[in-house]
Amino acid sequence: MEKKSVIFFMPYPHGKSPSQRFRFEQYLDILKEQGFKISLHPFYTDKTWEILHWEGHTFSKIVRVIWAFFIRFFQIFKSIQYDFVFIHREVAPIGPPILEWIIAKVLRKKIIYDFDDAIWLPNYSEANTKFQKLKYYSKVNGIMKWATKISAGNQYLVDYAKQFNQNTVINPTTIDTENYHNPALFSTNNEKIVIGWTGTHTTAKYLDFLVQIIEKLSEEFDFEFQVISNEAPSFDLSNLKFIKWNKETEIQDLLNFTIGVMPLTDDKWAKGKCGFKALQYMALGVPAIASPVGVNNEIIDHGKNGFLCSTEHQWYEALYYLLANPEETKKMHDNARQKIINNYSVISNTNNFIKLLE
Repeated sequence: MEKKSVIFFMPYPHGKSPSQRFRFEQYLDILKEQGFKISLHPFYTDKTWEILHWEGHTFSKIVRVIWAFFIRFFQIFKSIQYDFVFIHREVAPIGPPILEWIIAKVLRKKIIYDFDDAIWLPNYSEANTKFQKLKYYSKVNGIMKWATKISAGNQYLVDYAKQFNQNTVINPTTIDTENYHNPALFSTNNEKIVIGWTGTHTTAKYLDFLVQIIEKLSEEFDFEFQVISNEAPSFDLSNLKFIKWNKETEIQDLLNFTIGVMPLTDDKWAKGKCGFKALQYMALGVPAIASPVGVNNEIIDHGKNGFLCSTEHQWYEALYYLLANPEETKKMHDNARQKIINNYSVISNTNNFIKLLE
């Protein structure tokens, strides 16, 4: 069998972004085992990634991004040596798709274009509002047209991509249920009942409507509301416990959850999301309660491994039911984990991922 080679262009440093870690990075060792030659090229350095979402530091951000563009321009010519160019989200985070055009039209390389959000829609952190106009969101459509194949995270994204390129397939965000999200690898001795949420501070806004529900439930039940994030939430609850996200302790922290929550607003951006929070919870045997938006409707089997809730009343009822009936929560444990193993794990998706490179 002829040895194949793949060069990866991605925005963030290796091992730092959930989007990259659970879209393609966890397949890298598998590709190597199968004889693929691979090369990784992030746009941001570790230091730039560290300050990217800080308030201020405008001059430093500008200088670092300009330097990154300079480096990136020369990096793309390395793709001449590879069979496939795997682009996650974009080759460069701002500006028109000039570099992608060079790869496709000048270097004439086979592009695998991968994304897991509705990245053609504006979405940015408050810390970088000044730069959002430079994002050039419409470039996504052009990259889709030039790609040899598109790897999209769910059906909503596939349907959008097929307007520009019919060679589009679902490549779901997946979980390594053997070597990472595996409860058997960790010791758990938490006797507290914990309702938990994990995510970045930019998505913590989805929790706002839950605050009153948590307060009301706290009047009857003894439980802790844990938030795992890069920043503490702005709201205050008597039973709130903030845990700073740490890659080294991520799984152990999530295993403290009794119930995992994933509220969303029903909009175009949310429909493009790939249900990552629910996948993480359920892979660890934690029943998930989520908004019935996008792929959540496929991940969660209502009443079997979690609940899908639209209204505040439904959220209250679902949380109340699980708090009042801990034996039902335990029954959902195995169902939740098995759903992920069967449908959203590295094991179940390996062949699908490798087919991208055929």
